[in-house]
Amino acid sequence: MLSTSLLQRRQFLHRAGLGLALFAVPGAFAAELLRTPKQTEGPFYPIELPLDTDNDLIVVNDGITPAVGQITHLSGRIMDVKGQPIRNALVEIWQVDNKGVYLHKGSDRHDDRDKNFQGFGRFLTGSTGEYYFRTIKPVPYPGRTPHIHFAVKMKGREKWTTQCYIKAESARNEKDGVYKGITDLKQQLAVTVDFAPIKSSRIGELAAKFDIIMGFTPEV
Repeated sequence: MLSTSLLQRRQFLHRAGLGLALFAVPGAFAAELLRTPKQTEGPFYPIELPLDTDNDLIVVNDGITPAVGQITHLSGRIMDVKGQPIRNALVEIWQVDNKGVYLHKGSDRHDDRDKNFQGFGRFLTGSTGEYYFRTIKPVPYPGRTPHIHFAVKMKGREKWTTQCYIKAESARNEKDGVYKGITDLKQQLAVTVDFAPIKSSRIGELAAKFDIIMGFTPEV
């Protein structure tokens, strides 16, 4: 028989997948949407991927102890410049744990990282172009403002990477070299998102929405 924690985890992942179908698909826009700026992958993309690479970064495999940090429901859509959803895009995210440590073995204080935080996750978009992750609110570490790394992989195209930032961290953002490298103010705002409290949550969960606009129109 399945343990209670494993059953709950599977139910969560199943509900998450079903929930994506409820999002409205945008129609055609008169003008092209603003392209999401491409940003560096950085040095901490995992050398070795974890055994668990699903979209729930809070619990590793069948563990019963959740990661430390403020739980965040991170979602968005992968779209082309005309606002049409892109399906079969593999979305990857990676970030530091609540101590500011990456999964990557070269990260400072790697031996002290939160072993209950997955640190990396994947989601394959469907017909709505929607992705969804359950993760933690990113924290700063020396030299960087809080951020989450994103990679989008599609058949026949090179891996495309960017990062998203927290709107409430404006003071740190303005001092961050990677963030300031985006010289177009509109593009800078496009990667700066709200991490808003979920009113119905009794444990202080957050929700963040980050749409990614790719600079091409997929072939039909």
